[in-house]
Amino acid sequence: MSARIVRTSRSAQVAMVIAAFGLIVLAAAPWWAGRADLRLLGEIYLYLSLAMLWNLMAGYAGLVSVGQQAYVGFGGYLLFALTMFAGLHPIVAILAGGVLAGLLSVPVAVLIFRLKGAYFAIGTWVMAEVFRLSFAQASSLGGGSGSSLPVDVVKSLADSRSGREALSYWLALGAAVTVIVCVYLFLRSNRGLALTAIRDSEVAAAGLGINIWRTKLEVYVVTSAFTAIIGGLIFLQKLRISPDAAFSVNDWTAFVIFIVVIGGIGTLEGPIIGTILFFLLRETLADLGTVYLIVLGLVAIVIMLKAPKGVWGLIRSRFDLELFPLSYRVRTDAADKGR
Repeated sequence: MSARIVRTSRSAQVAMVIAAFGLIVLAAAPWWAGRADLRLLGEIYLYLSLAMLWNLMAGYAGLVSVGQQAYVGFGGYLLFALTMFAGLHPIVAILAGGVLAGLLSVPVAVLIFRLKGAYFAIGTWVMAEVFRLSFAQASSLGGGSGSSLPVDVVKSLADSRSGREALSYWLALGAAVTVIVCVYLFLRSNRGLALTAIRDSEVAAAGLGINIWRTKLEVYVVTSAFTAIIGGLIFLQKLRISPDAAFSVNDWTAFVIFIVVIGGIGTLEGPIIGTILFFLLRETLADLGTVYLIVLGLVAIVIMLKAPKGVWGLIRSRFDLELFPLSYRVRTDAADKGR
């Protein structure tokens, strides 16, 4: 009986087929869904993207940030600034904002990487507040009251309202797919193996010759750039921005952390499960006001106590499922015949 090392599974192959079919159905949503449904689906995709990025940073690199709203707001404000004053097309402005956010994140990382643990988390929040206060002083962008995207900029996306909403939807869907694929491919690469080693033990990773600081810097810069792009897409849908909305710790960090924690931190399936659960709870309980937030807190506490690895961790431990094959498995010929 021979054995071989594989990095796939039957469940992953089935999941890939289902995902491909689901993607086709979702891409056709502008033809079968209403406007409210399109906005909700677009919001789901963008939250899923933010959750995937935060999970990569915290769940794999160990960088527990509570200040990623800094880059959401930065990307949103760059969209407005570059379209209004530089005359760029909104899509080009969003991509440019991502590039500039990545460049800006380098000196920010050099500063906050001096901090460890809880101090790092607090440092990221402080930096986000610096961003918020800085943009609140920009009178050309509305100052503290904010600004709306000019009509001519909005119309440059498409001639009709339905066309603009469809384009915004496809951009959100494309962003989510791009983030998931990029994170998956990154984690399957040698860089991903290094990152996993760092997550498991920084001392052992350093002993293997892995440059821990550089690897974490790469993750922070890439996630910051993508987060800014997602921020631009968020405010392209909203068409209005203000410092409090753009740099909201509740909307862009607390809810994202909730999604990752209940879904399963340190897994690719976790943010997907968490996003679905979060929006199910939100759409069911949103009319209850503050009770909704209390329920979210109770759900998070119960899951952390009963299932520390999240809902997906519970599912995987019981059924041995892996939809995104990252781990190596030993497969024997007998096992193949059994399949």
